[in-house]
Amino acid sequence: MRKSNWAVRLIGANGAIRFAVLAMAAVCVPAGFWADSAAAPKPPAQVAAGAEQAGEESQILKMLSEQADAWNHGDIDSFMTSYWKSDETLFVGASGVIRGWQAVLARYHRVYPDRKAMGHLTFSNMEAHRWCADSAFVLGNFHLDRENDHPEGIFTLDLRKFPEGWRIVADHTTAFPAAQPAKSQ
Repeated sequence: MRKSNWAVRLIGANGAIRFAVLAMAAVCVPAGFWADSAAAPKPPAQVAAGAEQAGEESQILKMLSEQADAWNHGDIDSFMTSYWKSDETLFVGASGVIRGWQAVLARYHRVYPDRKAMGHLTFSNMEAHRWCADSAFVLGNFHLDRENDHPEGIFTLDLRKFPEGWRIVADHTTAFPAAQPAKSQ
C-alpha cells in the first residue's frame, strides 16, 4: 500500500524539520495575521508591540555580533554560548545533521582546529524575524577570510527565547560552491 497523504510526506524520514517549522508557525501566528494590516491604523498597543519586537530583533542581532567576535578571537567555546545547550540542538550542513549541543561543539572543534582554519568571520544581510514572543528566525550570509580561501554561504537560524536570553536551537548553514579559476585557452 502506497502512503501518499500529506502528513506522511511532511513527517516522513526527512520531514521532521519541515513539520517543526510549520508547527511553530501554527502556534505562533497571531489572530488576524492574514488580514490586511495596512488597511487600518494601528492602535497604541500594537505600536508598543512593534517597538518591543524591534527591540527583541536587535537583541538577536547583537547576540550574533558577539558570536562573530568570539569566533574572531579564536574562542569556539564562547561562540557556542549562543546555541541552546540541549541534546535537541540541531546543526544542518553539507555533511548532514548533527544532533545535540555537545556534538555541534565537537564538530566546530574538529572542522576548525586552530585560528588559521577559523579565519575571520563576518555576517551580512542579516534579517531577524519573530514568529511570536519566544520564537524567531534569522536569515543571513557568512564570509570567512582565510589565508588560502574565502568560503561564504547562507544560513538560517531557528531561535527560542529562554530565561537566559535568545538561543539558536537549529542552524542550517550552506556554503556556496568555491569559485573556480578561469580556464586559459
